[in-house]
Order: sequence, then structure tokens, then C-alpha cells
Amino acid sequence: MRRADRLLQIIQILRRMNRPVAGTAIAEELEISLRTLYRDMASLESTGVPVRGEAGVGYILEDGYDVPPLMFSVAELEALMLGARMMDGRVDTAMSTAVQDALAKIAAVVPAHLKERLVDTPLFAPTYQSPPEYSIEMQELRGAMGDELQLHICYRDLKGNESKRVVWPVLLSFFQNATVLVAWCTLREDFRSFRLDNISSLEVLGQKLPRPRKTLFAQWRRRQLEQIDRNKHWRDRAGKIYGV
Repeated sequence: MRRADRLLQIIQILRRMNRPVAGTAIAEELEISLRTLYRDMASLESTGVPVRGEAGVGYILEDGYDVPPLMFSVAELEALMLGARMMDGRVDTAMSTAVQDALAKIAAVVPAHLKERLVDTPLFAPTYQSPPEYSIEMQELRGAMGDELQLHICYRDLKGNESKRVVWPVLLSFFQNATVLVAWCTLREDFRSFRLDNISSLEVLGQKLPRPRKTLFAQWRRRQLEQIDRNKHWRDRAGKIYGV
């Protein structure tokens, strides 16, 4: 990799992270030595790029800095098209149209040889069933999540029991056979997962979330990781006891 390309790649690594990045992690991704990385960082700082580093913490790119858009690589275009194809049949019409519009904008600006790779990418993630029909508008749900507003939902559980709940939406998960809303449930006072096809009605309330959605996401994510660790602990213990 040319040095100029490497400097741009360092900026890109820092741009895609929202936290400090350890020098060892950057060097490992670029397959260079730490000494080379330190020289590159010094070069970036000398040209006015606001890169800041602190021992034991890592490097960050300060807010407000921008560079001209970089051209997509073949791998990046393939990743975008695969992601778009994975969404096909799993999202609502508005989101599907937005995906197609975004791909059209990208195809309009990339060189011809890259446009061909974008359109003809031999990567697929087919779904062999019709998209589920929901009683709620996913676009309305996404809007409420973006605005960090509370929701009132009528939900039917797997046993057919119906309940009315006020929830704080955190994220949407798109699975092969279902789309799931993860939210803090004020009724259960805990995080819960709600299948969209089991939500019979949804009302966007005027109240803001008591906690920022990114805070709720961090709390939910931490619990998921703790659960994974617990499961691994018990699997390891069972393996030692039963030899499995």
C-alpha cells in the first residue's frame, strides 16, 4: 500500500469509530509496524489533520474534520449490494425504495467498471417466503425511534394473551422469519422483545424517552454480552463434568 493511501486509510479507520482506537489495532489492520504508524500519525498532525493520541487510550479524529469522499472499492460495493439484497422482503416499501434510491445514486457516480461490479455482484441472500403483513406502519415506528418517543402498543404473546403496554423503543432486529422490536417495557420493568406481527396496534406518544436511546441500547447490549458469558460458563462447566 502506498504511503498516501495508507494515510487516507488511517483517517477512514478513525472516522468509522466513535471511540478512541488503539495504535496496535490500527497497525494490525493496516499490517504495518507500530513504528511506521507513529511516523504516519506525526505526518498527519504536521499537515493539520486533528488527530489526537493519548498513551493507554488510543487515537481519535476530532469533530469537524472532513475529507473529500473516497472512491468505493470493489469489496465495499459488494458489501453494499449484499446488504441491500438481504433487506429485500424484510422491510417495508418505504425502506425498500430508499435502499434502491441510494444504490442508484451510488451507481450514478462510480466509474463504469465499478458500476458493473455493483449491479452484477454475485452475492445473494434469498428469502423464500412472502414478506409478512403487519397491523402497524413500520415507517411510523422508525420515525418514533428516531425522535426517541415512547410508544403505546397492544401485544399478543405466543400463548395468545393480549396486553397493553408503554414501551421505550431501542432497536429493530430483522431475522429470516420475523422482525423484532427490542424495547424497555414499563409493565415488566425490563427489556423485552416484541414480534411486529404480534403487535395489533401502535400509538406514538408525545413523551420523550426518560433515557436517551443510545443509553438504553448500551444497557441492553451489556446484558446480552453478560448472558452470553453466563451461557459459555455453563457450557464449559457441563463439558468438564460430562465430557461433552
